[in-house]
Amino acid sequence: MAPVAPYHVAIVMDGNGRWAKRRLMPRIAGHRQGVESLRRCIRACVQRGVRVLTVFAFSSENWNRPPEEVSGLMELLGKALTREVPELSQSGVRLYFVGDRQGLSERMRQGLAQAEADTAHNERLVLNVCFNYGGRWDIAQAAAGLAARGEPITELALDRAMALAHVPDPDLLIRTGGEQRISNFLLWQCAYSELFFSERLWPDFDEAALDQALAAFAARERRFGQTSEQLVRATG
Repeated sequence: MAPVAPYHVAIVMDGNGRWAKRRLMPRIAGHRQGVESLRRCIRACVQRGVRVLTVFAFSSENWNRPPEEVSGLMELLGKALTREVPELSQSGVRLYFVGDRQGLSERMRQGLAQAEADTAHNERLVLNVCFNYGGRWDIAQAAAGLAARGEPITELALDRAMALAHVPDPDLLIRTGGEQRISNFLLWQCAYSELFFSERLWPDFDEAALDQALAAFAARERRFGQTSEQLVRATG
């Protein structure tokens, strides 16, 4: 019997630039290949029963990258909206774009909103694309929203005000590219997520690599502050 897949998988898609550099290609070529890897990963998650996939597409710190790379990423997102959304919708994928949209052009904001509207009826997989997102920004905007409404800032209230309040917290956080940090991604939501670090660069992350991460997750005991004995009694 195949192991039960985690309900929510989050991925830091790292290594696009290094993938391109090793091939003497411009960095944007690595990002283009990364889109192909994401398409493959979405299809694999649907097949394996994952219900929510959250990916780190563009962090709030990525604005500090070379201007030509930033503009290339914006162009890549625009093309992806046109090309990928119809196919995602046919596959039953519901899109959410999570992050601060104030730094984006009006045309881009309209494109994101339209993609969300076009896929709002789908239920097979929720795909959260974190774009111009940062974990600290997320906590700050949640607290600011509560303060503006005069609501007490409690743990439960903050949780409900987070940008990913529409889905449960990630069960598994994967980072590709060999780095072992979460880089300001889902700081609140990943408090009890299992972490898996892959040496593969994101464009090389295939179904076998995903299965390795899912198998590692299935082998772990998630205690959420309890002891193993308590878990045995609760499930026995």
